[in-house]
Amino acid sequence: MRRLVVQQWVTVDNIAAEEDGGLGFVSVEPFSEKSDPAFKASVMGFIDSVDTMILGANTYAQSKDYWPHAEDQGEYGKKLNSLTKFVASSKLDDAPWGDFPAATVTRDPAATIRELKEQSGKDIWLWGSLTLMHSLLADGLVDEVRQLVCPVTRGKGTRVFADRQDLKAIEATLFDNGLTLLRHEVTK
Repeated sequence: MRRLVVQQWVTVDNIAAEEDGGLGFVSVEPFSEKSDPAFKASVMGFIDSVDTMILGANTYAQSKDYWPHAEDQGEYGKKLNSLTKFVASSKLDDAPWGDFPAATVTRDPAATIRELKEQSGKDIWLWGSLTLMHSLLADGLVDEVRQLVCPVTRGKGTRVFADRQDLKAIEATLFDNGLTLLRHEVTK
């Protein structure tokens, strides 16, 4: 059975979006000449483990004009753009992705995830989309949370977890670029 894996960039104090909704705390260049090779290998390993991405409407709006044209993202960008995509939205009718196949709009992301989990394939990646993540956590559909922890704090902003959540640690890796990857299974 396929799994739903959430990935969030976070601060040490567990902020996943600054007060303005941005990710100004992310200062890593994973795909440049200066990239930490171990971090780059980890990120590429993750993207090779998924074949489907789901995004909330806000994350889609922030991503659709950059990622389909992100030549500077190299092989990672090509793989990301080639994933099958779904956008959870009650307002959008279509979700173009540059010259790549458009994302499918779903009005019922929980039902879509349940259906996708029953199909064969690689894991499903929930990219950012905190509101959607909280909803899918409440529905018991999230299997793993990956946090890319940046070595900064913000004090205020939107936290990854809005409520109590039981997790089981499965990985903690410190990279030379200062990031720490924390992986947790969601216990159900």
